[in-house]
Parts: sequence; structure tokens; C-alpha cells
Amino acid sequence: MNHEIHLVERPKAKPTHEHLKIVEKDRPQPDQGEVLVKLLYASVDPYMRGRMSAAKSYIAPFELNAPMEGGVVGEVVESKADTLREGDIITGMLPWKEYTAAKADTLRKIDTSLGPITTSLGILGMPGLTAYFGLIDIGQPKKGETLVVSGAAGAVGSTVAQIGKISGCHVVGIAGSDEKLAYLKNELNVDEVINYKTENVSSQLEKACPNGIDIYFDNVGGNISDAVYPLLNKFARIAQCGAIASYNVPNDQGPRMQMHLIKSSALIKGFTVGDYQDRFHEGFTHLAQWLQEGKLTYEETITEGFENIPDAFFGLFEGTNIGKQLVKIAEPTHN
Repeated sequence: MNHEIHLVERPKAKPTHEHLKIVEKDRPQPDQGEVLVKLLYASVDPYMRGRMSAAKSYIAPFELNAPMEGGVVGEVVESKADTLREGDIITGMLPWKEYTAAKADTLRKIDTSLGPITTSLGILGMPGLTAYFGLIDIGQPKKGETLVVSGAAGAVGSTVAQIGKISGCHVVGIAGSDEKLAYLKNELNVDEVINYKTENVSSQLEKACPNGIDIYFDNVGGNISDAVYPLLNKFARIAQCGAIASYNVPNDQGPRMQMHLIKSSALIKGFTVGDYQDRFHEGFTHLAQWLQEGKLTYEETITEGFENIPDAFFGLFEGTNIGKQLVKIAEPTHN
């Protein structure tokens, strides 16, 4: 049998176990040009909350009574394709199933010489590329500028903070626990840190950004962003990557930002990593080089067990993870 995790009801606020169900199905068989993939690691990401809704977005919603899907690392256990063979470790977008039959040309074999296989779901994968293009292309960091990062201890935010330091910026990280702040300060060498749960973000930002804010990389939105806008410098750049503070709040509203943008002549641009698909090689090359040179590091929060994928996903909205949140399902058969 093959276990799958299905979306059975669309959440109106926070997703819970009532919205997901583990079901048993027959294990699939690969057709010609396909491979059978055994799930090793599953990525859970905030954007998945949007796909649980039927609302129009940049990507199609998850179907009801069908598996959720996301980035995975898997092992090819049977191949009917010329490009992949049994034992290959791959990454791709696949359903939450223990075993999946997938077209070989939709998968990428992982270069294990660049780092552990989990990095293909983190710093050398979608989160790393998101951080790279959002900061480099939209933020356009320059030496001596002030960069503020919300959700700074997450997979994307922690990479943004480090690329900001590589670029010579004064980096201010906002996160939600003392443990995360210590990680940002001690491990990533972030210049100033703010705990949005225990401190007044507005007053702390004024202290941390005496020269104003040139770049804001926003993963969170909500009250944190409301505190940032008044401090924007002339021609500031805002990379709008996420808005997790609003994902589970229907009809969320807040202070108006338009006057702040006009006064500062600031640029705000929303984006997803898919916007940069034709430049992935550029981003991947820089990230891999910085990682090998020791200029980038990363943290992973790993939950074990296929049945615990939902809890790991729900934890994203409570801020329980540091770095990339992954779920480990199995070890490779061929080590």
C-alpha cells in the first residue's frame, strides 16, 4: 500500500488536521519515460497555504480529495526512462505520497558533491533562489545601505540576511524568539535583531536603523511592515516575498502605505521565484559558490515521519522552525 496526504476541506483561517487526511492507495507503477520515486524528504512552505484556497492566484489551487504537493527529495527505485536510473537521488515538485510515478523529465538529479541532499530544498533550492533574486534583482543592495528582513530566521530570510552581509549592508533581522535572535546574531552575524513578539517594533527599528531603511525584504507583512514604511529612505526598494501574517486572516486590513511610498519614491515589487526561471542557473551558481567558500551557512528543522508532514506544515504559522522546515520520511536504499 501507499500512503498519501489529501486536502479534504479548504480552510477559512488556520489549517488544521480536519482539512487533511491520510489515505491508503495502491502503489503506482511507472510507465515508459517514468520513474518510481520513493519519498525521502518533503518540504513544507508557507505558499502552500494559498494553494489550499480556491481563490485565483499565481498558481493553481490544490484539488480537493487529492494529494497536496511540494518540493521533495526522493530516490529512484524503478526506472523506465533513459535519463535516470535506480538509486539516483532526485528533486522536483511531487505529491505528498510515499511512492510516486513521475515523468523523468520533470525531475532533476541532485549533485551530491555540492552539499547534503537536503540543501536542494533549502539554500540550493527554491528558498535560496527566492532570497537571491528578491534581494539582488529587486533590492539591488549597495555597500553601506540598511537592509531590514522580516521572518529573518526562516529559510528565505536567513539567506537574504547573509547575502545582505556579503553585499556590505547594515542588516536588521526581525524574528519571533530569543533563540532565533541568537541564531541571527551569533551564527549569521546580523548587525541588529528585533523580537516582534516581545518588543515594540517601531521604536526598536528607529534605534536599529539610525540612517533609515534602504531595502526591505518582506516575508511577513502585517504590523511589522506597517512599522517599516515610515522609515523608508528616498528611492528605497521593497521586495514583497510573502505575507504570512495575513494568510490565515480573512479580509485582513491595515494602515495605508501609499503616502509613505510617495514621500520616499520607493519601489515595491511583489514576486515569486518562478518569475526568474530563465535565470535559475545564475542564482544557483552564486549560491553554490558562496556556500563552498563558507560565506553562506544554513539551518534546518527536521521533523521525522510521513504522518507528521501536516504538523510540520502547521508549525510554519506558529514560527516553530529555524531555517528550512523539512520532513524526513526515509533513508536512501542505496547509500
